[in-house]
Amino acid sequence: MQTQLIQLVRNIYSTNDFIPLHAPTFTGNEQTYLAETITSTFVSSVGKFVSEFEQKIEAFTHTSRAIATVNGTAALHSALHLSDVKAGDLVLTQALTFVATCNALHHMGAKPVFIDIELNSFGLCPNATSAWLSDNAMLDGDDQCRHKESGAAIKAVMPMHTFGHPVQIDELLTICQEWNLTLIEDAAESLGSYYKNQHTGTLGRFGALSFNGNKVITTGGGGMLLCREQADGMRAKHITTTAKVPHAYEFYHDEAGFNYRMPNLNAALGCAQMEQLQAKLANKRVIAKRYAEFFEGSNFRFVKEPDYARSNYWLNAVVCPDLDTRNTLLETTNAQGVMTRPVWQLMHRLPMFANALRGDLTNSEWAEARLVNLPSSPVGK
Repeated sequence: MQTQLIQLVRNIYSTNDFIPLHAPTFTGNEQTYLAETITSTFVSSVGKFVSEFEQKIEAFTHTSRAIATVNGTAALHSALHLSDVKAGDLVLTQALTFVATCNALHHMGAKPVFIDIELNSFGLCPNATSAWLSDNAMLDGDDQCRHKESGAAIKAVMPMHTFGHPVQIDELLTICQEWNLTLIEDAAESLGSYYKNQHTGTLGRFGALSFNGNKVITTGGGGMLLCREQADGMRAKHITTTAKVPHAYEFYHDEAGFNYRMPNLNAALGCAQMEQLQAKLANKRVIAKRYAEFFEGSNFRFVKEPDYARSNYWLNAVVCPDLDTRNTLLETTNAQGVMTRPVWQLMHRLPMFANALRGDLTNSEWAEARLVNLPSSPVGK
């Protein structure tokens, strides 16, 4: 199986050289727009490409307002701040996620509560979320959701669309309404993914995208905060621009803000990449189809988009039969110059989150021992 898989990957990418997990591709106007930015001297957060990039994302995702940030973690941090998450508050999220999800909480002084995933999307499980709240939470006299034992406020639910596969948003929204919680979507990996024909990151109050170098499109470093409401968008732009009150020459800041705006240089790269987004998404679906056909009938399960969704297949993934098979696959492919990776170590295994509250994580631990990501770079334009 490993030998045939390596040959398949080499056929997909038409090379015998090293094949990375997900490399950026630059085949359009990137150099032209970057040169224009340098010539203009507007290379920082003031410049035409920042606004243009935001408008392109708004049009593509159909969100009310998109605010460009320096990275996806900054977008999540801003969303938590705008959701009134404070030090000591609790936020429900998944243990199977990239560490940035929890780092954003840590920077707020807030604490994660780790809830299990479901094995269709590998995202936050609504049943596990509801069960944990029923057993451990209550609404006080002001309808504030609180942890029964500690009295800590529970402010939000923050699922991640794992590998670009949308979670069960409707069910999570219902839970959030019942418990008076804010839904914040960590949509970092899911540009081009749709839940029931609506783009991820636009169903909760806030969503956060990432444009890191390994994403579907890249700005080098960068993120985007998606806001369902225009009023949230206006406030998001204000606080991410150091909360500076507009004035011809005075420097007055009306609250503590963040210096989180995306530079024009990065946005120029993003505008060029957006022109190729549909082609990249189409190519990624072709690659996913080839993997799916390869694993069909084997004792490996290729991770496909849920029935209710259309996924971007950011990182293709396969479920191995067991831990030993997973390790053999990882060792063989990497030794042959084909990069594969296990899923992230579960967050509660990391020292800074080892003492976090958590529910039963049976599915998360099962997936951690079996998931392997496969090369997923888009091919060509």
